[in-house]
Amino acid sequence: MSVQTQDRPHSFQVRKIAWQQHVNRKLGLDKLPVIRKLIYSVLGLTVLLVGVAMIVLPGPAVVVIPIGLAILASEYAWARRIIRRGRVFVAKARGRKSARERA
Repeated sequence: MSVQTQDRPHSFQVRKIAWQQHVNRKLGLDKLPVIRKLIYSVLGLTVLLVGVAMIVLPGPAVVVIPIGLAILASEYAWARRIIRRGRVFVAKARGRKSARERA
C-alpha cells in the first residue's frame, strides 16, 4: 500500500471534522450542545429509519443506512462502534486485513 493511500482516510477524517465544525458554527450549534445533540439525533434517526424501510421498499438501503449511522456517530459512541465493526466485516469479506489487524 502506498503512503498516499494510507493518508487518505486520515485526510477524510480531518475534512469531515472540519465540515462538522463549520456547520456547527454557521448554525450556532457549537454554543448549544443539547440542541446540537437533539438535531443530530433526530436527523440521524430519521435517515437511519428511512434506510431500514428501504430494506423492504425499493431504494438504496445499503447506502442510506451507513449515512444515518455516520450522522449519529458524530454524537454517539455506539454508532461509531457499529461503523467500525461494519468496516472490519467488509474488509474481511473482501479478503483484506483491517487497520486494526495490521497493527
